[in-house]
Amino acid sequence: MRVLALDTATEACSVALLDGEESIGRFAELGKTHAQQILGMVDTVLAEAQLSLSMLDGIAASIGPGSFTGVRISVSVAQGLAFGANLRVVPVGTLEALAYQALRRGSAQVLACLDARMGEVYWGCFTADPAHGLLPLGAPRVGPPASVVLPNGVFSGIGRGFAAYPTLSGLPGLHIDPSDSQALPHARDMALLGALRLGRGEGVDPADLRPLYIRDKVALTEAERRQSKRQ
Repeated sequence: MRVLALDTATEACSVALLDGEESIGRFAELGKTHAQQILGMVDTVLAEAQLSLSMLDGIAASIGPGSFTGVRISVSVAQGLAFGANLRVVPVGTLEALAYQALRRGSAQVLACLDARMGEVYWGCFTADPAHGLLPLGAPRVGPPASVVLPNGVFSGIGRGFAAYPTLSGLPGLHIDPSDSQALPHARDMALLGALRLGRGEGVDPADLRPLYIRDKVALTEAERRQSKRQ
């Protein structure tokens, strides 16, 4: 299975190409220059693999949650590449990709958590599954750190939500390695999940690719900012 994956939904911009058991990729934190860099990163990994888009089985695209602008870039670039090469696309959530990092290292259950700004986090719980790579334990959510609740069992934590809100590390039943509190989604994990899903026939037409925003608000009002400062 040959799968190209791309992600611009968070601070990181990453591209990965999976070719059977081998993968190559690029990962960088680029601030707000994702739109200027992503296509160049795609060209670089394709050239390194000596492959063209027409030789791929599909494209795995990050659909969020994350930065509204970043999510739109990821979805639109994947659509453009897939339309041009007549490829199917596979939507992959940022929390899924983040959780898969820990699951591939042997964790059985994972809480993935990203900083959603405005005093909130994006979060979701996942469990390992041999056939699907991972299975969600409920829908992804957004809310203040105090709203994060773990199901029964022991969980590994991963994601920059833990760095932004250290109190999350004290959740009962949660273990987090300090290095995992700095983790961001990586296109490498999206490529692996994308290959599993394409193998099950779960690719969609590029026109049907949709962002996963979770919330529809991008900034606090002036009154909300004043209230936040008083707390």
